[in-house]
Amino acid sequence: DALVEIDAAAIEPRVTWGTNPGQVAEISGNVPSPEDFESSDEQENAARALDYMGLQPGQRVTDISIDRVFIGSCTNGRIEDIRAAAEIAKGRKVAPGVRAMVVPGSTPMKKQAEEEGLDQILIEAGFEWRTAGCSMCLGMNPDILTPGERCASTSNRNFEGRQGRGGRTHLVSPEMAAAAAIEGHFVDVRDWEMVEA
Repeated sequence: DALVEIDAAAIEPRVTWGTNPGQVAEISGNVPSPEDFESSDEQENAARALDYMGLQPGQRVTDISIDRVFIGSCTNGRIEDIRAAAEIAKGRKVAPGVRAMVVPGSTPMKKQAEEEGLDQILIEAGFEWRTAGCSMCLGMNPDILTPGERCASTSNRNFEGRQGRGGRTHLVSPEMAAAAAIEGHFVDVRDWEMVEA
C-alpha cells in the first residue's frame, strides 16, 4: 500500500468544456484543440464536443458566458453545498439575463437550509429556491435548457441533451456555479471571493 497526500487547496477549480465529465479544463486555462489529443478517437470526440458546445479551441474558460445556473439535486445539493453557494451569493445579485436556481438534494436538506436562512440569502440574490428533486439535473419537468442555452451546473453528467435537447452543460462546483451566476461567466472563485460584496 502507498500513502498519497494531496493538498486539496492547491487543486485549481475546473470547468467541463465538452460533453463528458472527463473533458475538463482548469479555470485559468483555455478550451483545448482536437489536435491537443493523441488518438484519433479522442480528436474526433473533442471536435464533436466543441461543435456541440459552440466553443472555439483556445478560448479562455473565463470568457465563456452562461445563460442558466443549476445548483443542487442529489449530487451537490447537500447542506454544505447550499451554504457554500449562499456564502458566494450573500449581498450580491444574479447577473442580468442569467436564470439561476437552487434545488436542495432532499426535503430534510431544504428544511435545514430554510432554518439557517440560506433560502432567503439566495432568493435576495436572485436565485430561484425550488422544491427538492431531480429538476434540471436530467432536464425534468419544465426545468430544461433550450437549444443553445449554456448552463453552469452542479449535476453529475454533461452528455449531449442531458439538461434539454441542444442544451450546453458545464459541470462545476457549487461555489463556481454561484459565482458564474453573479458574473454571467466563469470566474476563478479563489480570487473572486476576495472581492467585497
